[in-house]
Amino acid sequence: MAGTVPPLGGILESALYAHDLDAAEHFYATVLGLAKVTRVDGRHVFFRCGASMVLIFDPAATQAAPSNPDLPVPPHGAEGEGHLCFAVPQAELDPWVDRLKAAGVAIEADFRWPNGARSIYFRDPAGNSLECADPALWGLRGASPPRAQ
Repeated sequence: MAGTVPPLGGILESALYAHDLDAAEHFYATVLGLAKVTRVDGRHVFFRCGASMVLIFDPAATQAAPSNPDLPVPPHGAEGEGHLCFAVPQAELDPWVDRLKAAGVAIEADFRWPNGARSIYFRDPAGNSLECADPALWGLRGASPPRAQ
């Protein structure tokens, strides 16, 4: 490739898909404590998570061409279960396990990786696989974890 470009600066937003936006909004705001930024009924609900955004779209709405010519976002969407991992320091994982269990959320897996980092896995109401993991899993430090309200 010609020329050099600066490195990518991280993930600004990640998207998951859910047909039931009410259930998704309740889960991400109430159970996970993420701050809702905006919602368009029947289309999406967006949340702030540290220095990133978590976007939850109804795939039926986003697979169609946009109706607003001022926002020419290409159609996108997915069916089936996606995955998202939240950065949570190892010392804060037990309180997250307790919070999720208190909300009736089943922990599907809770284990340590070969490098000693710990992950917990659970699902949102749409069946998306969610993970909370120590950033050391990938040799990272200083990541911004989600904060409960």
